[in-house]
Amino acid sequence: MSYDLPNRKYAPLWSKYRPVILKMMIDSLQEPQQYQLMRHEFQALDEGKKKSIGFSLQVFKNKALNDIKSSEVAQDLLHMLLQSRKGIELMDSNTFEISLDRQLILHVSKAA
Repeated sequence: MSYDLPNRKYAPLWSKYRPVILKMMIDSLQEPQQYQLMRHEFQALDEGKKKSIGFSLQVFKNKALNDIKSSEVAQDLLHMLLQSRKGIELMDSNTFEISLDRQLILHVSKAA
């Protein structure tokens, strides 16, 4: 598995939001977090195609605990987190549930 971000379709989007996502991960250690993403940013990457981009990712020890093979969006998010020293540190010691719903609200919570 390659972690070469420039070849990842959603890498520019996740890289843009990396500081927000890392802060959400830190804050989720106290309580679940939510953040509204912009639909047009995903549509620009998908050339306007209407497709489901929602996903659920459970991650611990820097690996997905659930199957994300069918979600390029989730794979690229995990790849981006693995490029961050803070992301690796957080995922190494905590289990996180990160999901994107139909309204493009990103949810981050620490698994019990």
